[in-house]
Amino acid sequence: MSSLVMTPLWVIILLLNLAALIAEVTALVIALKTPSPAYTAASKMSKGAWVAITAIGTLIGLGAMPIMPFRSGINGGGFLSIVAVVAALVFLTDVRPAVKQYRGGGRAGPPTPGSW
Repeated sequence: MSSLVMTPLWVIILLLNLAALIAEVTALVIALKTPSPAYTAASKMSKGAWVAITAIGTLIGLGAMPIMPFRSGINGGGFLSIVAVVAALVFLTDVRPAVKQYRGGGRAGPPTPGSW
């Protein structure tokens, strides 16, 4: 059995896992930064639930990284990795836009004439 480390297939798997991990970490950071009332106001699951989901997903993503020379990365996480990425993408595409308007701290809109 030949090692897949540093073959084109290994590099592709590493890049896909890295992209997934970036999405998972981004979802976790946004979930942590968003205030609890924003989730309630947007009729979404609680902040604690989303932080737990995205934190577990991030840990699964870290475990799936094929960075060790003795791991091929082909089986690096499997089904759980897919579930973790889907959870992060659901948060980023559904929950984040819904709670964004309640987060505050962002721009209120375009500047009005004479406001600058």
